[in-house]
Order: sequence, then structure tokens, then C-alpha cells
Amino acid sequence: MALTEDEQLARRQAIRELMPATPFLKGLGVVLDRYEPDDVTLRVPFRDDLTNDGTHYHGGVIASAIDTAGAAAAWSNHDFDKGARASTIAMSVQYVGACKSSDLLCHARTVRRGKELTFTEITATDAGGNVVAHAVQTYRIV
Repeated sequence: MALTEDEQLARRQAIRELMPATPFLKGLGVVLDRYEPDDVTLRVPFRDDLTNDGTHYHGGVIASAIDTAGAAAAWSNHDFDKGARASTIAMSVQYVGACKSSDLLCHARTVRRGKELTFTEITATDAGGNVVAHAVQTYRIV
């Protein structure tokens, strides 16, 4: 039986609350600042324990935030009649700068939705808007 649009919206909004509460993302301190259909902004507040040297974010933290932002964009406008099991299929990250003593912001947008695959683009910046990394992600929900 197909979900109504209100039921679809309620499930999408539940994802907004669920993602930051998962143990790993809670440990990173992930905050969803913007969660609109196909357009998400995620923030990781600066903490020196997430850095290499007390100043510069570890690349794994950046990649995790990017992956999460892309996944959130995929879920933000997902049709739950098509399923609710998901995983990242592929992700390519290009690091182009450093996030130094600053919150990390990741802006993700959905580029295309297919039958099972959703393609996203994510840009990570520091709080001043300086680009730290850019990524493309393929996310599967079945």
C-alpha cells in the first residue's frame, strides 16, 4: 500500500532527527543546519579531538561528514515506497584545502534520482566559506 504524501514527509523528517542521534554521528557532533528536499547543510562544530594536531581536521572526519551530508540529501526527498535499506555505493573526495580551527560545513545536493541510486554532490567548507573538499557520491536505497 502506497504511503500518502504526509506519511512520506513524516518519514523524511524522522531521518533528520535519527541521523545525528546514531552513535558515530553523535560522537562527531553532527548537526543538520538545513534539511530541505534535495538540499542539505550539515555542520561539525570544531573540536580539537577531531584534528590531526589540535588545529586541522583529520581527513577521515571530513570524509565522514561529506558522506553523511550526501546520504542526508538522498533521504531528504526519498520515496519510501521504494524501500528504506541504504548504503553508500561509491564516493570520491578531492581535498583542496584545510579546515583550521573552524566548524566544518558540508553542503549536499541531489543531482539525480534513479530507481535505486541517488547521485549527490557535496562541498565542504570552513566557517569562512573556504573550500576544504569536494565530493560526488552514489547512494543506494532499496
